[in-house]
Amino acid sequence: MTSPLIVSIGFGAMARSLAASLEKGGSGLRLGGFLLPEHLPTDAPAGMRRWNSVDDLIAARPDLVIECATHAAVRETVPQLLEAGIDVVIVSIGALGDAGTVARIEAAAKTGRARAIAVSGAIGGLDVLRSARLAGLDSVAYIGRKPPIAWKGTPAERLLDLPNLKEATVFYEGDAVEAARDYPKNTNVTAAVALAGLGFQNTKVRLIADPAASGNTHELEAKGAFGSFHILLNNKPLPENPKTSWLAALSVEQAVLRHFSSLEV
Repeated sequence: MTSPLIVSIGFGAMARSLAASLEKGGSGLRLGGFLLPEHLPTDAPAGMRRWNSVDDLIAARPDLVIECATHAAVRETVPQLLEAGIDVVIVSIGALGDAGTVARIEAAAKTGRARAIAVSGAIGGLDVLRSARLAGLDSVAYIGRKPPIAWKGTPAERLLDLPNLKEATVFYEGDAVEAARDYPKNTNVTAAVALAGLGFQNTKVRLIADPAASGNTHELEAKGAFGSFHILLNNKPLPENPKTSWLAALSVEQAVLRHFSSLEV
């Protein structure tokens, strides 16, 4: 039996982590290649194929594509793949904070009879949140706490002296719309919570830089007709990228395994 062709959009830390983890696992699945524009140089393991254009990738008819790139890839590339009947796992789910992007993805998936799968990322409890939403939610809040280095390259760098921070400092407090827009590589968890619960505008977000933090901490609080719950996860960062929780990378691998499993639990 031929192994399925699994391809990533992009080949950064997340895709490399997925490739290595699948290779070590016993599922028999592997990342067979990646899509990356020709002008972006990168090295790739032997036996892994590279596609430079979406059209060429579509012609290869992959069984599953994992978007590990940018919000722009979700807006522009993912709909093309879905229209062509190719299932896509979306990692940069902060892009789904834009209603127009969501509408394009839904229309493309319907046209191609394909599935767009948003990963849960580094947070847990989304199954509970989705269930609770059916009875009615009163409030949903997400609190993200990371070491200062994890916020480097984001607007937090303009608000705080990250290298010399002495104590935990809240630098963002608002809704998930602005959080997903301004911190796209750090707050995909925010988007996952918003999609599972009250939506982007009604999800409260607090982001914290904490020099005492050894990893990335994610908290989820919700209240509604069902009652209330509070979940806290202390995640180690992905070794290749301190901005990303290791659990986020594992959630991508789990989405791939579930996609090809005959039984989902």
